[in-house]
Amino acid sequence: MSTEQSDIGLVGLAVMGQNLALNIADHGFKISVYNRTTSKTDDFVAAHPDTPGGLFGAKTLEEFVQSLERPRKIIILVQAGKATDAVIAGLTPLLDKDDIIIDGGNALWTDTIRREKELSEAGFRFVGSGVSGGEEGARFGPSLMPGGKESSWNELKPIWEAIAAKVDADTGKPIGGAAPGKPVEGGVPCTTYIGENGAGHYVKMVHNGIEYGDMQTICEAYSVMSKLLGMSPKDMSKVFTEWNDGVLDSFLIEITADILQQDDPVTGKPFVDIVLDTAGQKGTGKWTSVNALDMGISAPSIAEAVFARCISAVKEERVAASKVIEKSYPAFEGDKESFTQAVHDALYCSKICSYAQGFQLMRAAQKEYDWDLNFGEISMIWRGGCIIRARFLQKIYEAYQRDPDLANLLLDPYFKSEIDRCEANWRKVVSTAASHGIPIPTFMSALSYYDSYRNERLPANLLQAQRDYFGAHTYERVDQPRGKFFHIDWPDPKRPQLEA
Repeated sequence: MSTEQSDIGLVGLAVMGQNLALNIADHGFKISVYNRTTSKTDDFVAAHPDTPGGLFGAKTLEEFVQSLERPRKIIILVQAGKATDAVIAGLTPLLDKDDIIIDGGNALWTDTIRREKELSEAGFRFVGSGVSGGEEGARFGPSLMPGGKESSWNELKPIWEAIAAKVDADTGKPIGGAAPGKPVEGGVPCTTYIGENGAGHYVKMVHNGIEYGDMQTICEAYSVMSKLLGMSPKDMSKVFTEWNDGVLDSFLIEITADILQQDDPVTGKPFVDIVLDTAGQKGTGKWTSVNALDMGISAPSIAEAVFARCISAVKEERVAASKVIEKSYPAFEGDKESFTQAVHDALYCSKICSYAQGFQLMRAAQKEYDWDLNFGEISMIWRGGCIIRARFLQKIYEAYQRDPDLANLLLDPYFKSEIDRCEANWRKVVSTAASHGIPIPTFMSALSYYDSYRNERLPANLLQAQRDYFGAHTYERVDQPRGKFFHIDWPDPKRPQLEA
């Protein structure tokens, strides 16, 4: 490491940028930082005078660029889209050939492909790196998903592996204990080279889509226990705490238990009861769902999680509708303890299906964009640092170790046996919730996905006949090779004419 120049630079000192810069400096790397508002840079550097690596605050882009060791490595953490393009445009006239620009924002992967192509043609290197884990992850160890040229990854690797979250090599469990100035030692870093151009940001997008599914399935489990079983938030907190000791062990289950335990500091009521039931979104779940449609890949659980947020947003309409479309349903009369276990199993099975959809989507994308994705390594780097970190991911890693070409997680022996074990309870929860008017869109869509995937014959044969009838779109036959299409002359159905 140079004693005069910085190992790496960072543009954009919002909370994520500040935390990532401190994480880098804590690991002994000197980092230059720049923000358009100079006072923000000065205040940040002044507030952290004793980092192991050291912080240098630049007042101009020129000073910032000149402070960096060659080949320069520059992280951009500004708003995705036009702001990122503006920073790149300001940097490139100041850079030298083979300098590396790293976009650490939630960029659309097609923008990353475009930027990588443009910058490569101009003689620079570009890395689109997913950064997952929020503010805390950026500070103490995120999951990092870099894409671009492998030569860029080799330059970035020592820093990325140092600052990433770490998991135990044998169990896959996150290694905790991080604190300012005291980085986690040992373990497997939650980062790896993902693939060419936009692969890193694409994988981060799918991560976020799966995250949408995870969050919604947990919310549906909460809803069933609350509305059907009449459980209090604190009772549900105990249940989620117990679940976090088993196969559902995850960051999201853990924080759900904490949230349900929390009282509102203003009213003293359970905090969750005073939170308005409208959910926001930043678009990555929608990107995942739209891309699944574009790719022709079935990802209904992820899409339903997005739609659940959409319908939550029309609060006033729902309140008005509740007064017009009034319904009464019978009270639950079963055993609450056994049904709570059924909710656990339904959540678990729905989670398996949601991840199966996400990995199948990545499998299609690698063919579309000519990437070489290692799904085992992707599941490995999600085991720590990121929002969906969970014990469950170790089993996905093991599944791809057994079969790197696995077509769908539902075909893996472990996941097949788990769904076999829990399937009856899954169906019980879905049918009971439906009969009691409780919306559980991801539970239901996951079950339909599972049944569709395992079903040898679906009713699409009738659909194809309909398409041929009204639009002469042709159809394939069960007694002919795939790819050979036919059409019936439909106007007089009494005298059909077969045309090849």
